[in-house]
Amino acid sequence: MPRAHGETHLVTRIGWLRAAVLGANDGILSTASLMIGVAAAAPDKGAVMVAGIAGLVAGAMSMAAGEYVYVSSQADTEAADMAREAAELKADPPGELAELAQIYQDRGLSPGLALQVAQEMMAGDALTAHARNELGITPSMAARPIQAGLVSAGTFAIGAALPLIVAAVIPATDLVIGVGLATLLALVALGATGARIGGAPMARGALRVTVWGAIAMLATALVGWIFGTVA
Repeated sequence: MPRAHGETHLVTRIGWLRAAVLGANDGILSTASLMIGVAAAAPDKGAVMVAGIAGLVAGAMSMAAGEYVYVSSQADTEAADMAREAAELKADPPGELAELAQIYQDRGLSPGLALQVAQEMMAGDALTAHARNELGITPSMAARPIQAGLVSAGTFAIGAALPLIVAAVIPATDLVIGVGLATLLALVALGATGARIGGAPMARGALRVTVWGAIAMLATALVGWIFGTVA
């Protein structure tokens, strides 16, 4: 008896991967940028550390709330579509059968085979068949608000801890350069890792996140320097 062919598709990771990469990237970059801006204004390690810790706590809570609300909206939309589809299946089974058969026919099946497949699929779980084929809703791709919120908050906090650790062990006069370089290295690693997990080219993933990270830190350093000079 031949063994079942098992595969793990990368698209099944997209729910938590998006939240994890976004959270870690925001945690590293926003916290480092905030600390660099404060350090550029005045190299006071105490003030820089307080700003970084405040940024970590506020950012993690903001990421959790934002992701939860965003993904909850997606989940509400999916639930409304499923309820509408269930009502249509109850009100017009022949019409829904014809609709599903047309979907299979559009994908390349002959009319007769498309109708046969649609009949067999609807004989099992008609709502699931329509959700998958008509709406594009599958269990692996379904919205999970709590998971997205927790993953975003957790990875944000982990990412934000990096510039804080660096700032804690280097002299106050080296904060801008030290935190900036450490953050760029972390962004390279994060971009490459996220691309690798998602099956994308690692170099491209690392480059795009690092370039935008460098721009963000330069901008906040400039703001800190300008206002620090004015003060």
